[in-house]
Amino acid sequence: MKSTITTENGKSIITIEGRIDTLTATDFLKEIEPLMNIENPDIEINCKKLEYISSSGLRALLSLQKSVSANGGKLVLLHTAPAINEVFKITGFSSIFTII
Repeated sequence: MKSTITTENGKSIITIEGRIDTLTATDFLKEIEPLMNIENPDIEINCKKLEYISSSGLRALLSLQKSVSANGGKLVLLHTAPAINEVFKITGFSSIFTII
């Protein structure tokens, strides 16, 4: 898993490549931790190159979503592959996240 965080016009953009699974979810959480304490965060996650997400990865994204909501912000997932969309639908996470 590789992730990069950039800021553009006050918006944080996280780009994820590879897999977020049991082995990488902790590292991903450490990387996004600074975003969890921003007031009124505006965050986009580019999932175009996300190949796989496990329950550990879902928990990491859920932690970020809860933090963003608690701080009055907005989180959007972009460019999710059909297989990733299916995981979100099956788990019910498609109703928790804004997926474009």
